[in-house]
Amino acid sequence: MVPSHKAVLLLGSNVDPEDNLVKAIRLLHGLGEIQKISSVWESQAVGAVAPNYLNASLVFLSTNDLAQLKEFVINPIEQVLGRSRSIDKYSPRTMDIDVILFDNKPIKMDYWQSAFMLIPFSQVAPEYVNPITSVSVLLDAHRLKAQSWIRERPGVLDPVNDLDLQRPGSP
Repeated sequence: MVPSHKAVLLLGSNVDPEDNLVKAIRLLHGLGEIQKISSVWESQAVGAVAPNYLNASLVFLSTNDLAQLKEFVINPIEQVLGRSRSIDKYSPRTMDIDVILFDNKPIKMDYWQSAFMLIPFSQVAPEYVNPITSVSVLLDAHRLKAQSWIRERPGVLDPVNDLDLQRPGSP
């Protein structure tokens, strides 16, 4: 069946993140079509003293609607990779996959001014207009990159080079 829904996903991990990002991408590749993938970006944990996070964003095509994507793709991948949900929403995690955009509709509105989301997102959807600031995400990413501690981590996704994924440049 031809994929009919387009999602932009944000992957994040601060427990064995180099390994878990690669595993999550390989699992996603088997459940839909990955069109583009950002670089990996390292940032400090928010809300708790915890290891730094690694984040990447990707454009994912799927036959699943939003609810099905979460239930049959995202949640099972998080579980396979050892995600343990707790009352503490800031606890370290092996894998967190968030839907940022679904069929061109913004999701997770609280992330739209965060460097950890916006910088990787801008690499896969630079033409998109930020629903919070009404300017291009690329411009917002440049602004946030100058104001935040965040750094690109080249080479982390080298193990998925065999998947022949399109990788854009830095913001």
